[in-house]
Amino acid sequence: MALGEADALGPEAEESRAQELDVIARGNALESFTESQEVRGLVGGLAAVCGDRTARETAVEKFIGEHGDRGLQWMMNLLLDIIRDSASPSELFHLAFKFLYIITKVRGYKRFLRLFPHEVGDLQPVLDMLVDQNPKDCETWETRYMLLLWLSMICLIPFDLARFDGNTVSEEGHARMPTMDRILKVAKCYLVVSDKARDAAAVLVSKFIVRPDVRQKRMADFLDWTLSMLSKSSFQTMEGTVVMNGMLQALAQLFKHGKREDCLPYAATVLECLDNCKLSESNQMVLRKLGMKLVQRLGLTFVKPKVAKWRYQRGCRSLAANLQAKGSVTQSQMINVAANEAEDEEAYDIPGEIENVVEQLLVGLKDKDTIVRWSAAKGIGRITGRLPKELADDVVGSLLDCFSFQETDNAWHGGCLALAELGRRGLLLPSRISDVVPVILKALTYDEKRGSCSVGSNVRDAACYVCWAFARAYDPSELIPFINQISSALVIAAVFDRDVNCRRAASAAFQENVGRQGTFPHGIDILTAADYFAVGNRVNCYLTISVYIAGFPEYTQPMIDHLVNMKINHWDSVIRELSTKALHNLTPRAPEYMANVVLPRLLPLSVGTDLHTRHGAILACAEITHALCKLAEENNRSVTYYFNEKSLEGLKQIHQEVCRNCNLSFFCIYLFVKFIFTVCTLIEKLSLSKMPFRGDPIIEGWQWLINDSLRSLPLVSSTARQHIKESAVSALAALCNEYYINEKGEADPALQDELVTRYISGLQNTEEMIRCGFSLALGALPRFLLKGRLQQVLEGLKKATIISPEDVSFAQSRRDALIAIAKVCQTVGVKGEGSQEEYVCKDNVTQIYATLLNGVTDYTTDSRGDVGGWVRKAAMTSLMEVTLLLVQNEAELINANICKQIMCWLAQQAAEKIDKFRAHAGSVFLTLLHFDRPPVPHIPHREELERIFPRSETETLNWNASSEAFPRITQLLGLPTYQYYVLLGLSVSVGGLTETTVRKYSAQSLFEYMKKIQNDSSDMESFCETLLKVFEDNLRNDRVSVPLLTMLDQMLANGCFDIFTMQGNHPFPVKLFTLCKEEIKRSKDIRKLRSKSNLLSIRKTTASQVYEMLITYSDVVDPAIMDEVMTILSDTNWHSCL
Repeated sequence: MALGEADALGPEAEESRAQELDVIARGNALESFTESQEVRGLVGGLAAVCGDRTARETAVEKFIGEHGDRGLQWMMNLLLDIIRDSASPSELFHLAFKFLYIITKVRGYKRFLRLFPHEVGDLQPVLDMLVDQNPKDCETWETRYMLLLWLSMICLIPFDLARFDGNTVSEEGHARMPTMDRILKVAKCYLVVSDKARDAAAVLVSKFIVRPDVRQKRMADFLDWTLSMLSKSSFQTMEGTVVMNGMLQALAQLFKHGKREDCLPYAATVLECLDNCKLSESNQMVLRKLGMKLVQRLGLTFVKPKVAKWRYQRGCRSLAANLQAKGSVTQSQMINVAANEAEDEEAYDIPGEIENVVEQLLVGLKDKDTIVRWSAAKGIGRITGRLPKELADDVVGSLLDCFSFQETDNAWHGGCLALAELGRRGLLLPSRISDVVPVILKALTYDEKRGSCSVGSNVRDAACYVCWAFARAYDPSELIPFINQISSALVIAAVFDRDVNCRRAASAAFQENVGRQGTFPHGIDILTAADYFAVGNRVNCYLTISVYIAGFPEYTQPMIDHLVNMKINHWDSVIRELSTKALHNLTPRAPEYMANVVLPRLLPLSVGTDLHTRHGAILACAEITHALCKLAEENNRSVTYYFNEKSLEGLKQIHQEVCRNCNLSFFCIYLFVKFIFTVCTLIEKLSLSKMPFRGDPIIEGWQWLINDSLRSLPLVSSTARQHIKESAVSALAALCNEYYINEKGEADPALQDELVTRYISGLQNTEEMIRCGFSLALGALPRFLLKGRLQQVLEGLKKATIISPEDVSFAQSRRDALIAIAKVCQTVGVKGEGSQEEYVCKDNVTQIYATLLNGVTDYTTDSRGDVGGWVRKAAMTSLMEVTLLLVQNEAELINANICKQIMCWLAQQAAEKIDKFRAHAGSVFLTLLHFDRPPVPHIPHREELERIFPRSETETLNWNASSEAFPRITQLLGLPTYQYYVLLGLSVSVGGLTETTVRKYSAQSLFEYMKKIQNDSSDMESFCETLLKVFEDNLRNDRVSVPLLTMLDQMLANGCFDIFTMQGNHPFPVKLFTLCKEEIKRSKDIRKLRSKSNLLSIRKTTASQVYEMLITYSDVVDPAIMDEVMTILSDTNWHSCL
């Protein structure tokens, strides 16, 4: 705020502002104080925890989570106090250094290094501590790392190290090693270790060797030692790799921090040694990266450290100024340096080694690892900035050679990184932009298939980075000729790229260009729709955002062309399908272009040889045709308004060419399966488009293809089967509705007879998948084809739902038959007094319900598990659909008995153990209960059900959660109509095989209900009678009887039937005993026998458990009483009668 503005506010506002600042200051101080107190407590308590390993690790974890950026100095001082204290034990000493390392790791050693105390008096103690360390101790590496960093800071003291030597003869008469040599010896020792101390040793070398006194006496010897170690080591051994790593780090740090004039005499020798090491052939990524780092540092040593005056300098960098320009070109403020060129091109020789350095960096741009390429790119940028203009332009020319389609994706990625670095530094002059932009546009769509995936996402991401860097580097006037190309390419990448990171990178680059350049067409509007978060959803990008952006004319055609040229032939089928749907949505934006340019281009591709292109082209033709016909219909034009004869003929011939190519191919089955889904989609879309093909032989070909698709389902993999089945059935429905109905709204009798007969006969096929396909085909037939044949269709579907010994495992076909019955009923409609050959009426409604209710009892299991669950789920869905259909048309067709059976069976399913089936049953149950347009009639106990399941909780009740579902469903045990079915379902849940949450909450809910009715004899009698009825009806049915025995065992153990022990000769125990004996007669099922044994010996089991508990907790019982109790428990015959 300006001073004048502050004065204008007046004293009241100024006082308020002061109070606000005071509050903020106090809040920050309080936060800092709280944090500091916690950290001080941790550090102060180190002495107490250092001896306990667990407590020590807990303190370390807490320290990582607590300390922040504030107070680094006092944290260091507290820890150094512990380190300097000679009384500190070894564990505490090392723990303090571990805490220092944690701070360094979080904040970075460069930030932390300058905080170390570096007084003259610190040199000898730190050096002595470092000498005392064991380099091979793997537990204390943090100590050595921090001591080396500390020593590297102390080495900066501005005194000759010879002053610290004093008398060079020790008390024993031996020569004492000078301080300089001691430090150098320590550094050399730790440069060849394999832990983190090696990195700190390299930092120490870079600070120590460049000291004037050390440089004069030891630099040449140290470099000789380093190069000797490099020459003698091999990256093919582990030991050699460790040594080379340390030497390369030391050299890179030394040439980074050393003065040029000091390092220049040795640079050529080091480069020659580095060339001889052949690091580019190493498999060690770190060595190649360090080699690249050293190469660029050597290159910077060879050339003078000056900033090139020829570089491009953008003047105005204000976002506000760019946005205010509103698309107008801001005048270039590039500094005119023509007058100074002579001065700039100061005559000095560029060493010949620079060519070698640049060549190695260019090769590094093609390395297989990203960090190596990134290091090389930074090196290219740094060195180019010190070269004359002509040589720098040669570097740019060599760099552009990376962008050849003979090069790998690594070269493209490295080239993009280097271009971004050059642009960011102003080293890519505007005269080169015309060469660079086409390359970047190609990189934005770079994608190469490798096996079952592709490479190129990193190239596209780096290309976005180049666009981002260019936005910040250049004046808008320089990029004006390329604005439309760059903006379109970035929009396409942001919307249509396969990878989310690339879409987001493109969105960020587009945003930067809008802000910095201010010349992108409709930039703000597009950013609003395609921001960082919006482009995260790929489907949303393709189907929604793309349509909005295509509304701007500058982007419409480029987006369409990209989809046609790059995406419909993409290796990923998901992208191909999304692209065709996007073309459908984009068609209204450019219908003439789609009809006259795109469609003629796609038709030849749809019958080409490349499988991916053919697949995408066929789907694209289908989607574009459908969109054009819908558009013509909306504008009251003929459906053929946008099509010429050639296009119509091409559309008709697609499926024939595909089938002919498949028949001629060695891989005909594979190709046919591959394109079955595609051609069925084409048939569906052309039929929905109402193409003028009525009476054309092509219709017979389409029908044959659909029928063959349904017969070929067994050949298809299980993952693709459902998609092909759905596409074929959808195509059949569209084809019949458009081409099989005459002017009177009727079907040709011969055609109707052929279709219905063929599909019904297919329901008894020996292949399960063929049954599935023909079942759904019958369900998709339109009403005019079912007219007069309804009863025949329902009978055929009913037979398909019946379980027989030879098709007991055909659960999927039974599921699809039940689904088809509901579809058929919805298609033909309801008419109570109508004919059973045309409508759902009073004559066939009972048969329909009987078939659907029979499906709810399917508990077939095989190696796949409870496959009958698929049938039960389909049956429940079909029951709901048929019931709601009847309710909305003629509710009187639903009698009380049918409604009772539906609700009871649903209640049983809602009480069973499998979550997804229980949830589906509960959802259907509540849908029927709360349906009110009009209400479903004859629901038993409607008022009680609505109290248990209020309408307000219909959406919130989570049936998947056992803890929510079972407390509600067990309340139905109190309703006589539902008691039997709910108890039947609960038996399976409570007596389940494993201890799951289902078993826990179902048993808990059942026992709570039993407690409520303990004192009500009539309710207990009713419950026990129902329980015995369930047991009796399911004798020898192991699915129910085995868990039922387990449930009875639990109920007896919980005292649910204790009321009968007070009544003499009550029939319940006798009947229960009789049923148990009948169940296990001649049985060899171990689980069943064990459950029966537990059930009949409940008193003995209880006595045994009491005995065990008394032994375990003997100290809580008086010894005299304990002996008596133990005697009774052990001597009593618990099998005898009471």
